[in-house]
Amino acid sequence: MDNFIGQFSHSIDEKGRMAVPAKFKPSLKQGVVVTRGFDNCLIVYTIPQWQKEAEKVSALPMSKKNNRAIARLKLAGAMEVKLDSQGRILLPDYLRKYAYLEKKVTVTGLYNHIEIWDEKIWDKYKSNAEKESDKIAEQLDNI
Repeated sequence: MDNFIGQFSHSIDEKGRMAVPAKFKPSLKQGVVVTRGFDNCLIVYTIPQWQKEAEKVSALPMSKKNNRAIARLKLAGAMEVKLDSQGRILLPDYLRKYAYLEKKVTVTGLYNHIEIWDEKIWDKYKSNAEKESDKIAEQLDNI
């Protein structure tokens, strides 16, 4: 299991390529799957982690509207990509549009996956979460 942690600032070039944080590269050299995440971010999975995630999502009963929506969001939006010789990944145009990614992005490690955020959206999200941290913590007592 790869342990992705940390927050990094990166840029997307004019061709839609983004350098992967150096500490994440060894775990991603076999390729990754990039897909739509929640809150208008992108999620990056290693191939083994993607297989686990895809199996969980595809096992949901498709008779439920929300399950179909999650399957379409994550599975239909997914794209397998490889790191290039300079350690960059090409983010497909439709995924960049979904996450409002233009130039400056924040890459966050969340243990078993990575998220890619537009820098301004991340800053706003993080600020709101920090302000609400006491309320959020109160709801986590079942963990």
